[in-house]
Amino acid sequence: MNVRIVVADDHPAMRAGVAALLASEPGLEIVGEAGDGHEAIELVARLRPDVAVLDLRMPVLDGVAVTTRVVDEHPATKVLILTTYDTDRDIERAIDAGALGYLLKDAGRDQLTSAVRAAARGETVLAPSVATRLVARMRAPTPVTLSPRETDVLQAVADGLSNPTIGVRLHITEATVKTHLLRIFAKLDVSDRTAAVVAAMERELLPRRGNPKS
Repeated sequence: MNVRIVVADDHPAMRAGVAALLASEPGLEIVGEAGDGHEAIELVARLRPDVAVLDLRMPVLDGVAVTTRVVDEHPATKVLILTTYDTDRDIERAIDAGALGYLLKDAGRDQLTSAVRAAARGETVLAPSVATRLVARMRAPTPVTLSPRETDVLQAVADGLSNPTIGVRLHITEATVKTHLLRIFAKLDVSDRTAAVVAAMERELLPRRGNPKS
């Protein structure tokens, strides 16, 4: 069976080039071309293609907005983003919206046609540089953050205050102070007050001042 495709790009020459390339491949059929996001949604609704190949930056509605609408309203149509933009933010927005593929416009003929067929099968396909960036972000350590109250408690520790005195300063019970400290220890992966202050300063969660008491 042919894979039926809608191509959306606001640059006429690029749109025509992509459409011509795909149409020249056996088993791929261009059923519609759109010059903006709104037109793309109308074509998908009317023609029900297997794959929508969308530019990321388009007038009226951008590729992410179109992807969201297509995924919500016409889930049988798979979305492949084809763009010149590869910033982390652009990639994340498109994938989060439900795009199955994200290719750059310098992709070769074989890569593009293979991506369209893969998308039609429901498979995820990413440009190598895009895949590398996503993997790197997934492997990056999650930043440690402290709540405002945890920061207050740890700052008081850095100022050398005991748990009862911290409670008085912050108008909380000593038991609550201890609970906050246990959470801080877990977040910073430490086992005592001094190590918590040092770790927080190294992560710039606290200013470098004060001499914490063990």
